[in-house]
Amino acid sequence: MTTANVTSATVTTHTAPAPRWARRTAHAIALCAVPSGLWRLAMASGIYVGYSDEILHDKFGIPGWGIAYVIGLAVLQECAALLPLLLVTDRWRLPRPKTVAITAAAASAFATLLALSQVVVYFTVESQTYMSGTANTVTGFCYAPLFVIGPLLAAVTWSYWKRHRA
Repeated sequence: MTTANVTSATVTTHTAPAPRWARRTAHAIALCAVPSGLWRLAMASGIYVGYSDEILHDKFGIPGWGIAYVIGLAVLQECAALLPLLLVTDRWRLPRPKTVAITAAAASAFATLLALSQVVVYFTVESQTYMSGTANTVTGFCYAPLFVIGPLLAAVTWSYWKRHRA
């Protein structure tokens, strides 16, 4: 038997696998979006979430077009929260890692600013105008996990950048 000579070597670039903490952090980001998504789905399905029927109809269009909007928003939010899982996958490498890291860093800053603006809106307009009592507290607890998405995404992005910077 003869052995075949390999004339051209294939060069593959392997990066270090994502650290365990980065994987767990990416999964935590996806879980942070679940409570507010469930709250929105409850609102769309007619379960009492603190708004009167008049407010739901007049301000949010529920029942009506508002149901599709609220459900679409919940689905979009959860899909966006699943995107950081792409930064910790070892199955395939994202094209242009530097661009991905810059985009993820910008998304992290945007998520943080959006969460902070929602806090201002929640405590100034929404809670004092339309909601009261326990429903206001429950809503606050449902939306509270969204505030850590920005910093968690920054940590996952840093890990991704560190692994792919060469």
